Amino acid sequence: FFFQAEDGIRDSSVTGVQTCALPISVVIENRAGGDGLIAIRAFMQAADDHVLLYATSASFIAHPYTLDEKPPYDLERDLLPIARTTETVVTLCVPADFPAKTIAEFVAQARANPGKFNVAGAPGLPEFSVNAFAREANLDVTRVPYRDVSQAAVDLAEGRIHFVSMSYAVAAPHLEAKKVRQLATGGTKRSPLTPDIPSAVEAGFPVLGLETTVGLFGPSTMPRDLRARIAPDVIEALADPVIVKKLVDSGQAVIPQGPDQLAAALKDQAAAAARAAKILGIEPKR
Repeated sequence: FFFQAEDGIRDSSVTGVQTCALPISVVIENRAGGDGLIAIRAFMQAADDHVLLYATSASFIAHPYTLDEKPPYDLERDLLPIARTTETVVTLCVPADFPAKTIAEFVAQARANPGKFNVAGAPGLPEFSVNAFAREANLDVTRVPYRDVSQAAVDLAEGRIHFVSMSYAVAAPHLEAKKVRQLATGGTKRSPLTPDIPSAVEAGFPVLGLETTVGLFGPSTMPRDLRARIAPDVIEALADPVIVKKLVDSGQAVIPQGPDQLAAALKDQAAAAARAAKILGIEPKR
């Protein structure tokens, strides 16, 4: 996001909320690829007079363990938390006709049929957690990498793969068509989108509960007082029913919080990723 007032920012409503006295132009640049690295590099290298915000999920939490070299950024130094916005709802699914209705039952099936099942996770944190799950549960399964998780969802629906961790938004069409079935959701608590489905932690498999917090960050040069002025506007926007509906429809659980809560959530999620890395025997790149 680039936020720029015509004559500089003179108002606390830098996000373009109606209380802003000046017109504000907003440019949104989507930088996909590299599990977020392309966007992070673009964010860090931007140097002009715009007010720059970076919106991302917390998939980067696994970067110290999944990248081939040390991440080209320092989370605490280069990505300053502004506001927590949502949690991407992750769902753990099997084909609709698979003989398991819980994660524990899937584990039992996999142990009874060594080498016969394929598992996958969306690139990034979900894939990382699935790998740790398979190792911790001592499963003889084939871990299949995907660049495009939507293809994994199709393969799951058609029975070519047998367990996938992916966003609820990707799984939703196949769930509605009753071609796949949810065993649990990622995260530590049940999702408000699927209150009848247990969380991975509740189901007894916390390694599959790595969360994907979405938030807004500022560059290291952003003044603290500006961050403090932006956060309330973001939280106010997330109280708008129209915005909430759009986010929920896209598979997000809305969690409007300030910078301290975002920082605390990321700290907890980094600790969870470190535990998963320990299961896999992976040391962080330093």
